[in-house]
Amino acid sequence: MSRGSSTIIAIDGRSGAGKSTLALELATLLRKHRPVALFHLEDIYPGWDGLEEGIDLYTKRVAEPLFWGETAHWFAWDWYQDREGEKRSTPPAPIVIIEGVGANARSASRFIDAHIWVSLTDEERKRRALERDGETYAPHWDRWAQQEQHWMDSDNGPVDADITVNAARGSATETEAVLRALTELPAIREALRPEIEQQRALPAHARTFELPKNQTQDCAVVLFEKLYGESAEAFLLHSSSAGSEDPLGRNRYSILADASGALGATAQHMDGVTRIRHQGAEAVVPGPFFGWLDDAWDRRLTTSAPPLALEGLDFELGWLGWLGYELKREFGGADVSGSPTADAALIRAARAVIVDHETQTAHALAIESADADEFFDSVAAAVASLEAGSVAVDTKKIEDDDAALTLAGSFSIRDSHETYLAKIKEAQREIFEGNTYEVCLTSSVSARASTADPWAIYLALKDRSPAPYAAFGRFGATSIASSSPERFLSISLDGLMRAEPIKGTRRRLADPVEDAALKHELATSPKDRAENIMIVDLLRNDLVRSAYPATLRVPRLLAVESYATVHQMVSTIDAQLRPEISRAEAVRAAFPAGSMTGAPKISTMNILDRLEDWHPRGIYSGAIGYFSRNGGMNLSVVIRTLLMQQTQDGSWDLSLGIGGAITADSVPEEEWDELRAKAFGVLGTLGAEFPG
Repeated sequence: MSRGSSTIIAIDGRSGAGKSTLALELATLLRKHRPVALFHLEDIYPGWDGLEEGIDLYTKRVAEPLFWGETAHWFAWDWYQDREGEKRSTPPAPIVIIEGVGANARSASRFIDAHIWVSLTDEERKRRALERDGETYAPHWDRWAQQEQHWMDSDNGPVDADITVNAARGSATETEAVLRALTELPAIREALRPEIEQQRALPAHARTFELPKNQTQDCAVVLFEKLYGESAEAFLLHSSSAGSEDPLGRNRYSILADASGALGATAQHMDGVTRIRHQGAEAVVPGPFFGWLDDAWDRRLTTSAPPLALEGLDFELGWLGWLGYELKREFGGADVSGSPTADAALIRAARAVIVDHETQTAHALAIESADADEFFDSVAAAVASLEAGSVAVDTKKIEDDDAALTLAGSFSIRDSHETYLAKIKEAQREIFEGNTYEVCLTSSVSARASTADPWAIYLALKDRSPAPYAAFGRFGATSIASSSPERFLSISLDGLMRAEPIKGTRRRLADPVEDAALKHELATSPKDRAENIMIVDLLRNDLVRSAYPATLRVPRLLAVESYATVHQMVSTIDAQLRPEISRAEAVRAAFPAGSMTGAPKISTMNILDRLEDWHPRGIYSGAIGYFSRNGGMNLSVVIRTLLMQQTQDGSWDLSLGIGGAITADSVPEEEWDELRAKAFGVLGTLGAEFPG
């Protein structure tokens, strides 16, 4: 016997949680595209003491027949006569929704395609249930509740749900969020193809606002604070070095967004599971992160017309956030556990603001929804509040006695001077033995702070170390402040892939003559040039996995770029994506950035795991950026990035990853000095000294 064509969705939860309302509203939404059958378990329970018997009847007489494509025949219970009533039937349909306590019972789970659990506080559940049918239910509430608890604790209790719904606010908007969460589940993706296509076709709208000229502050940070200062999940992808020399047009735009709004969402990947929250509904999708990304981004590219065209920017809303280094496990790297942060954390921005620093304009974008106009009005009000020459943001100088940051002690380093030098020599031994030819060895410095204001810290960091790929992110208890100058990978709408690895660093000096001499030393250094060329070769190999080999180009080799605190040696590699390769797969094939591993990549990552004592790098060495719904993508490398995590007692754990490339010609003491130089911009901003 082969199973039928019905897709079966079970909605479970304790009495009064709102299962019936959700089932009815969900059926209404789904019926726009196909017939839907609806079954309520309360119709089959044999009386007030019959929960577990009712679950058994439901499994055998309803769930199993519908699974095999047969009509379910069952007897309805007459609650007034307290006896079995008339015989009824439920024919199969393209989608069947089963609702009631026990719908997700373990015995029935193999017949169910999607399991939903609706949760609500005990007090609110009882209030709702008794308000709905108090005269019938009130005398039996406690005895029924005891049966529910016994069932939940039994071997036949509920299986883990694919979707959990917080039913604090029962509304049509909440039901739409549940439907969007359902489209995340691979098992029913094809059954919900009409809904997915409808989401893809939703147009985005744009409004453009003129910003006051001659600002004394960056309008991007002011607007971010006004619009998203209180958002639990928000990101600012910030060209904080706007106005400086920029041969590749990287300093022109900043993107501001959060996860709010009817269509906003968040995604977090940990322990091999991606959790996607659509407002009050959270979907759980086991499996590789890049597999989820392939569906959530690449397979759902918008089919609507673009709302505006901005020169050099392929962003039209979509996913923003970070990918952690430990995702390397999905492309040949070892699985290093114990990271204090999620392996990936993204927000789905259904509305955002793009600041064009060159034209001094702000472009507000929003996917068509009931609350889009409200968003445009909020942006208009924020822009109107700006006055030329008077924009001010409290940057709060970061001092030990300042409220922005109160360190509980000095920064410490994971590897002492002696330990790090010994690891450099071990890396060189691996090189001499032919196991690798470049090792990007890293360490980290960390501290505990009794108080911290991540936004104020970011403002101070961007002032001290402006960069084309600066970023601020807030995701629950985790915040990041980044002044990264390095592009990991971008993909344009027409499939042009570009990587810009940095290898070779010198600290800036106050004396112009000495500073120029250091810049010249970097430009002519055989060691640094060799490091950079090795990574260029590695990235050419990474990109050609997804590109036409004939399109590989290196339009810029060994260029030196100067930033506020360092000089850097940078190269540019371009290639054209093959149309049969998905964009998410191209990112996976190049991840993590070769400039943070060394070469050859996979064997060197294995060496690094051992040299770094199997200590997870977490966000550091990963990527920050966006995956646009129109196919554009741009990610920076997570360097010069302070990680701030608030603990349960309200204090903060601060950490900063640092490292450098080790080659056969490396001088250990010089590598240690480079480590200090790379930490200088962030630690100096915090008023902290390099450990030791």
